[in-house]
Amino acid sequence: MYINPFLFILPRPPEQVVWNYKNHTQHELDLDYCHRLARLIHNPDLFDPNNIIDTQLLDAGILTVSKIDSPNWGWDELSKIYHIGTQNIPCESTPQNIHEWSRQYLAHCSEVLAKPEPSTDRKPQSVEALITLPAPGAMNDDSLTQALLRRKTCRSYTGAAVTLDEVGTLLYFTLGYLPARKNAHDDPVAPGLEARRSSPSGGGLNACEGFLLAQNVVGLEPGIYAYHPAEHALSQVNSLPEPALGQLLGGQHFINNLPLGVFITARFDRLWWKYEHSRAYRMAFIEAGHLSQTFQLVATTLGLNTWLTGAFADGQVENLLGLEGSAEQPLFFIGCGKSDGQAMCQEMRDLLCGVSS
Repeated sequence: MYINPFLFILPRPPEQVVWNYKNHTQHELDLDYCHRLARLIHNPDLFDPNNIIDTQLLDAGILTVSKIDSPNWGWDELSKIYHIGTQNIPCESTPQNIHEWSRQYLAHCSEVLAKPEPSTDRKPQSVEALITLPAPGAMNDDSLTQALLRRKTCRSYTGAAVTLDEVGTLLYFTLGYLPARKNAHDDPVAPGLEARRSSPSGGGLNACEGFLLAQNVVGLEPGIYAYHPAEHALSQVNSLPEPALGQLLGGQHFINNLPLGVFITARFDRLWWKYEHSRAYRMAFIEAGHLSQTFQLVATTLGLNTWLTGAFADGQVENLLGLEGSAEQPLFFIGCGKSDGQAMCQEMRDLLCGVSS
């Protein structure tokens, strides 16, 4: 008999809450159950099939007949609990097509808007108390100004192919290692941390990586590719997912014909190598945010529209990227392509028109 490795025990007097953070289930244990669980944790071989508490702990998944492997995460259990505990968004039924997604999402929004809006803790300010700032001026690089103004999240794509040159530009300026800055010979850089990207990275670790999902790229076979920033090169790791991309990304089927996207992953083992504190876990998400914004600005400059999401089936994505049981984990997905510029998919617009009429 074994103890489930994905348990978190929380004291909540007069009881103890045992939370299975992987399966999102929790159980409240009284004193007798707590005593018995403590003994079984000390020695799982004490399991007695005739003891009703033991059998109930087994039925609850707190005990397991077979050993369950846990990812080799490193020392940081706190971030492991948070990361695994927030995987795989609970969903009674994943939408099988764009029409199902549109109806479910509209119903969810309607349910949210029917509830009273949370009050703000901020004290309302009078108009006289506000300080009006000057209008923003144009930056020196007009292309950046225009990219910032034009960037838009779109949910309607034509499916038109993108070129390999565009893919190379996107990946290089988002994830590639840039040449050394001019006149930077006096900058103190520790060995092993010389590489730099266009976006900042906590501790200069560049702990985030990227996997390209290529569905329609001229000169590139459809599939999943690992990007190697030092070489500015790709290596294929898998074929395209089955079924459609939207099924993998929370039922968001409006994205099925997106020509390309990038899964941003985090090398947590690299973070723990330098920072032995759970706070470093925050830095992975901050870095992913920097990279996703850079990707969007580069794509916009290239005349492409963008879309991004953190909603995906973690286990399926890990399998797709070949990261099962690894301390490298997917955090975010960003994609781009030719679009009609619509922020809402056609199916949702049709549904809203039907509801309003």
